[in-house]
Amino acid sequence: MFDSFFSGDGFISIFFLLFIVAFVAILGMILVTFVRELSQRNRNNHSPRLTVEARVVTKRQNISRHHSGDHMSTTSSRYYVTFQVESGDRMELQMSGQDYGMLVEGDRGRLTFQGTRYLDFQRM
Repeated sequence: MFDSFFSGDGFISIFFLLFIVAFVAILGMILVTFVRELSQRNRNNHSPRLTVEARVVTKRQNISRHHSGDHMSTTSSRYYVTFQVESGDRMELQMSGQDYGMLVEGDRGRLTFQGTRYLDFQRM
């Protein structure tokens, strides 16, 4: 049984098996990520829209660079703001770059959100 793995045809069989395993693993990671995003979106859609008084505590960016080929690269940015509500609880929400740019640490106002989805911030 194992004799065929050590011959020339066996090497091709092992390579093909490893290729299939890697392909299934990558496909599995993509599917898990897709299902997580879809379930988070569903939870947000079923959460109530809340408006609370809050303060902007911190802001951060997550910049990712992706290289493809010798000279091709792309950059993507995600923007996050941490808000503190009257009870002292903090929440970090992802938002667009335009909304991110309009907020300053220390701003006070009325935060509207739905689950983990940022909707609006009106300064007081």
